[in-house]
Amino acid sequence: MFVDQVKVHLKAGKGGDGLVSFKHEKYVANGGPFGGDGGHGGNIIFEADPGMVTLLDLRYHRIIRAEPGEKGKNKRMHGAAAPDTVIKVPLGTMIKKADTGQIIADLTEPGQRQIVAQGGRGGRGNSRFKSSRNTVPRYAEPGREGEEFDAIVELRTLADVGLVGFPSVGKSTLLEAVTKAKPEIGDYPFTTISPNVGVVQTKDGRSFVMADLPGLIEGASQGKGLGHQFLKHIERCRVIVHVIDMGGSEGRDPVEDYRIINQELENYHLRLLDRPQIVVANKMDLEEAQENLKRFKEAYPDLEVFETTTIIHEGLDPVLRKAADLLAVTPLFPLTDEKEEDEGVTYTFEEKEKPYTIVRHEDGVYEVTGRIIDEQFHPEKLTTDEDYFRFANQMRYLGIDKNLRAAGAKDGDTIMLQGYEFEFVEQ
Repeated sequence: MFVDQVKVHLKAGKGGDGLVSFKHEKYVANGGPFGGDGGHGGNIIFEADPGMVTLLDLRYHRIIRAEPGEKGKNKRMHGAAAPDTVIKVPLGTMIKKADTGQIIADLTEPGQRQIVAQGGRGGRGNSRFKSSRNTVPRYAEPGREGEEFDAIVELRTLADVGLVGFPSVGKSTLLEAVTKAKPEIGDYPFTTISPNVGVVQTKDGRSFVMADLPGLIEGASQGKGLGHQFLKHIERCRVIVHVIDMGGSEGRDPVEDYRIINQELENYHLRLLDRPQIVVANKMDLEEAQENLKRFKEAYPDLEVFETTTIIHEGLDPVLRKAADLLAVTPLFPLTDEKEEDEGVTYTFEEKEKPYTIVRHEDGVYEVTGRIIDEQFHPEKLTTDEDYFRFANQMRYLGIDKNLRAAGAKDGDTIMLQGYEFEFVEQ
């Protein structure tokens, strides 16, 4: 089964907690702090594997978790870092955040790796907090949570030349004739339901990768038929070979077929018509082919048309030489999901997420919320005066007390964190 898009949930490993421990040594207060740091949580890494052609494995493993780091140990020993979780995917795989569409990784080279979800940092043990003012720290830092989010894993065929055209115009037959690929070919519509890829070598020794892509129909750019399942696979192609059934064997008009397919390519948001296009008039052995070709050239007098009969391998060499010539002078096209206006590219800037937000609910009541609060505030670990002292120092270091004063907080006001209430004390 060919699977080219999967939504997965990624959860990188949590960092190990730091340890509170003391060395038992004479003349050292409480033996001296001796707790080690926790190990880092495992990353989630995606790796491009040339031997894979589908995302089928991910379809049945949609939740991917990395292991947590080990807790800190006695004698200032660090906990072990967790191993990374490596997910192998085919060449041409793109990973995006499901909520924003942000591209995290685009794997186009064999063996290429990318950290997609970062593991959490290990917490510091109590030996890290020793100072001249605090010789016996009785607290340690908890490990940070690893990144967690939903991701879209999408395969976009990695080919230099893409074959486009209505179903059953002879694209699969052409690919089989010029490469060693063996696509399934039959006398019925939509024979090709997934991309087939092969390596082409011209008689003068040049080579490139060609993909036979699923047939288009009118309305494909709006999702009809195979719709975007087809169009996204042509995004990486630098040259398009447009195959037309000039014999009209399926009862369609070749002149209208050319217009419809190009309209769908134009409607798709990546300006596919900007790519050089080779027009192939196929099935020239059929009875009405010459008459249709005459009408076609009258309708499109500026086009260079290559006549072929792919079933008997006739007329293919000029097409391959033309494709190789165009590839030599055609650069890679930018790959993006953003629509571009005709007058140019429009750039938008998103404000960076604030680590915390202060909201004033009523006179004397303020609430602090945000990512940094969720990471730093662990009420279950506030069990001693030292724990509260350390937490207060963290809030001061982050500038929260300063910003509370700027928001109007005064001595004795109530500060809310995750439903817990604290009294604001001016110092």
